[in-house]
Amino acid sequence: MADSSEARVKMAAEAQLADSLDTLASFRSRFAFFDPRAIYFDGNSLGRMPSGTTELLARVASHEWGGSLVESWRHWTELPYRAGDLLAKDVLGALPGEVLVADSTTVNLFKLAVAALDLGGSRRRVLIEADNFPTDHYVLSGLVDRYGIEVSVVPSDITEGVSIEDLAGVFDEEVAFACISMVSYRSGAKIDLAAANAIASKVGSRIIWDLSHAGGAVEVDLAGTGCELAVGCTYKYLNAGPGAPAYLYVQSDVIEQINSPIRGWFSQEDQFEMSSDYLPRIGIGRFSGGTPNVIGTNLVAQGASLVGEAGISAVASKGRALGDFFIAAADEILAEYGFEVASPRQSSRRGSHVSLSHPCAREVTSVLADEGGVVTDFRPPDRIRFGFSPLYTSFSEIAMAIGRIVELAESGRIGGGL
Repeated sequence: MADSSEARVKMAAEAQLADSLDTLASFRSRFAFFDPRAIYFDGNSLGRMPSGTTELLARVASHEWGGSLVESWRHWTELPYRAGDLLAKDVLGALPGEVLVADSTTVNLFKLAVAALDLGGSRRRVLIEADNFPTDHYVLSGLVDRYGIEVSVVPSDITEGVSIEDLAGVFDEEVAFACISMVSYRSGAKIDLAAANAIASKVGSRIIWDLSHAGGAVEVDLAGTGCELAVGCTYKYLNAGPGAPAYLYVQSDVIEQINSPIRGWFSQEDQFEMSSDYLPRIGIGRFSGGTPNVIGTNLVAQGASLVGEAGISAVASKGRALGDFFIAAADEILAEYGFEVASPRQSSRRGSHVSLSHPCAREVTSVLADEGGVVTDFRPPDRIRFGFSPLYTSFSEIAMAIGRIVELAESGRIGGGL
């Protein structure tokens, strides 16, 4: 197809120019690339390994654990707070002492959900967007019988996300809190934190924000937008590795008003007094619990430092540019092969991944990886997610991936040939 071929040549030239002007291009060398042919667009599920990880792990294992043994707890104990402060400063726009690295996103959401119910007094209705991540739905559904709450589902378009207008129509004086993702896991749709928080605050309610698909990829101003509670993971755009500990955020003005429903000796104010009486720590530490994941928390700190070195504004700007470049190419080249953009087109309304819909999306995802070397992921009903991690994704990778998709389509391996 001559027109497609010409468009691809033009796209490749534009990609090379964009890469030559990319101020973050040098960060690509800070990550491991074990298969040079593979094009990895799944950093929104699991980020690449930073090249400094092996040395960091060796230091923690050999010198701290292996060498100093239990004496290392002299600095390990404060590691979740130091890593939290890095996230606060460089990634989340929060204040020192407001972010804790601990547990998993699921456990942290449970802790904050129960704490938010306590803050809500007699309020027993909670809201959740229809297309929020399944775990968020599961956590809230588990509170229904135990705490007698009612969960109301807010309509959410799987492409455009939940709207501010829909939120305004459901918040009232009966709502204890809402659980909303800043960036939709399926389409990448991004919501305005300040506008949503203002709606909740007007009726004396609040929002627990899930930042899992936002942290490390888009600008998040928790302090400046009136956020009170938030959770998020670290193994996506923060590249802290599989199973890395998550984080939770509690606004300074709220911390002393609430307590975690999970009590452990690391959240005890006089931890090493070994008292059987429990007194919660002052500050964000009251949401700690058991022994922290020392190795994983070190990797979180490494990921936050990388983002801080690059600057979250530059990271977010490149993420928007990568998405815009991909959408333009998809419209011009891939549309004739049955692909349609299934993410917000306006970059300010989008995180750092773009979804395409296709009638054979599940099969296309497998063929792209197995035969094209293009790693994406599938999400029902018919979405293929392309995650662009600004620290290591290049514009030329997008151009090459588009070319491989076209080759597979024209050979009959994707599309009607499946």
